[in-house]
Amino acid sequence: MRDESIKAEKFVRPAQTCGVSFAGTGNQRDGKEAKMNENHVMNTYSRSDLNFVKGHGPWLTDIHGEEYLDFVSGIAVNCLGHAAPQIVEAIKNQAEELIHVSNLYWNPPMIELADRLCAASGMDRVFFSNSGTEANETALKIARKYGKAKGGERKSKIICMKESFHGRSMGALSVTGQEKYRKDFRPLLGDIYEADFNDAASVKALMNGDVCGVILEPVQGESGIIPADPVFLREVREMCDRYDALLIFDEVQCGMGRSGKLFAYQKFDVMPDICTAAKALGGGFPIGAVLASERAVEFFVPGDHGCTFGGNPLACACGNAVMKALIDEDLLSHVDEMSAYLFRGLTQLKEKYDLIEEVRGMGLLIGVRMKDGWKNPAISGAAEKKLLLAGAGHEVVRFLPPLNITEKELDEGLSRFEAAVRELSEV
Repeated sequence: MRDESIKAEKFVRPAQTCGVSFAGTGNQRDGKEAKMNENHVMNTYSRSDLNFVKGHGPWLTDIHGEEYLDFVSGIAVNCLGHAAPQIVEAIKNQAEELIHVSNLYWNPPMIELADRLCAASGMDRVFFSNSGTEANETALKIARKYGKAKGGERKSKIICMKESFHGRSMGALSVTGQEKYRKDFRPLLGDIYEADFNDAASVKALMNGDVCGVILEPVQGESGIIPADPVFLREVREMCDRYDALLIFDEVQCGMGRSGKLFAYQKFDVMPDICTAAKALGGGFPIGAVLASERAVEFFVPGDHGCTFGGNPLACACGNAVMKALIDEDLLSHVDEMSAYLFRGLTQLKEKYDLIEEVRGMGLLIGVRMKDGWKNPAISGAAEKKLLLAGAGHEVVRFLPPLNITEKELDEGLSRFEAAVRELSEV
């Protein structure tokens, strides 16, 4: 293998967006398109040159007619693939009836989705938002209101985890344990304290009667696909009970079937007080949800929170279509089968190529840790083979195929990834 300082020059440098690395392929946009993007779209994403116009299942077609196998899935959003018939039908049917109505009134799709979520999760109440970030903001407000109702002004302390990611709005950013995202936007929310993930002693050192909530991801996504230790989650649960604090699980990425259960906490057998969901819940249509126990929202009353578009009939119709696929069509058992299949395939590649150091994750949320300096070339190399992958954390390549992926499609993805790794190994 040639010198490490030289290798990066051969491969396209991926764009860095939302804690995720995406690989460009070197395709050049025409001048008009480039000018439009540069002049009119805010520069908040370093997008690759890829421009997609159509999708079906796990496939995307770009403006040049090239097909790509998509193992990013909109960053764990397109759980049923692109243009999923269930989602398309739900949108068409609901759009003909009712698209939006104020939350001053009820609508049947919202009621149905809330009932489905509570029945499947063991929670009691649901608040609908438009995104995962909004859902996490809501969860923080619930915790603060609960704390003040139970312990007065002093009970406002929130514990989050180092290396966590909960969103980029001011509240969600305050509990995102990565300084690189927060440093330019201080001052943030006060009374926020960071503990070490998977270290119960670190949480214990911060816990007292002033804590109103603890927020964490059962599987840290953006920091590198790091599952929680079940013992750690149980101990944090016990600490929250002891100090009358709410335990919040952010399952925006790892929830909605991605783990093989509807929610990852069901894999760990640890029940939170609040669980946030989004991404896959709408199958590609924007929607977020906060699921909570009756105890957690006892003090959350009209006027405390709102969302103009939250719970709109169109979004909830998509959510119901996803829930039917996950529960009624038993897609969750399929996730377990495909997870084992993909883990085996990636582990075999690890044994074959020294560039791969570890395969980890849960369900169809899988991280492949590369040797230092090789994550971005691996993602770029895969894109050259028409396979879309994302990065996460330090040197981790993230695999997020649709939940209804087939063995044949996984084989195709594994073949393309191996081809990319093989080329890198020969450099």
